[in-house]
Amino acid sequence: MRPLTCIIVDDEPLAVKLLESLVAKTPDLVLLASFTDSVEATAAIKQQQPDILFLDIQMPDIDGMELARMLPAATRVIFTTAFQEYAFESYEVSALDFLLKPIRYSKFIAAVEKARQWFGMADAAATAKQVGEKTEKDASTLFIKVDGEYRQVALAQILYVSGMKDYVMFYLEGERKPLITHLTMKSVEEMLPTARFMRVHRSYIVALDKIRSVDRNDCIYIGDEIIRVTDAYKESFAQFLSSRQVER
Repeated sequence: MRPLTCIIVDDEPLAVKLLESLVAKTPDLVLLASFTDSVEATAAIKQQQPDILFLDIQMPDIDGMELARMLPAATRVIFTTAFQEYAFESYEVSALDFLLKPIRYSKFIAAVEKARQWFGMADAAATAKQVGEKTEKDASTLFIKVDGEYRQVALAQILYVSGMKDYVMFYLEGERKPLITHLTMKSVEEMLPTARFMRVHRSYIVALDKIRSVDRNDCIYIGDEIIRVTDAYKESFAQFLSSRQVER
């Protein structure tokens, strides 16, 4: 996999130095710049578009949450903070991870590994999309990291995906046990083609062509599972059903 680039933004110089030392001893992680001024950092981030932004939350002028909402689409955030109460809010801006200070190297490496998985899937999807413009078959698989190995899975084999905290489970046709990998539902949702998969619940993404039926209570019957479409996703799912209905 290609090296990942990163930028550090933290108003505490000692925190910046610590993160710089962690980056320096991590293979295939390239530091582009470090900043203690969030305003100064903003322009550099837009110009250099790093893969990863290690970002403090409580900062003067522009805080980390505000800055996270201003990032280039390709940049993913790993928050670094001393305040655990920000953990839930961090996922609202699609952060890859949340590192609590003082940061241990084992936690840092785990966060970087999560970023490698995300970009590995993103790069694979982008490559598949380019190649798949010739034939749909060319863009029909993705790689899922399971137990330290990347397993190639056909999109056509996926029934649904469920999430639990920082893990997701891919349920496949013909397999009793799901494939479990360390990712977020948001990242999986971004990887899967929207023409074939839809998020219908905070914890579920379904393969649209694998739905057997939908009852009057908006419950989807798929595989051995019954999945309720929640309010946040009812409108988009109703539009999908409307586009496929044959009425007499």
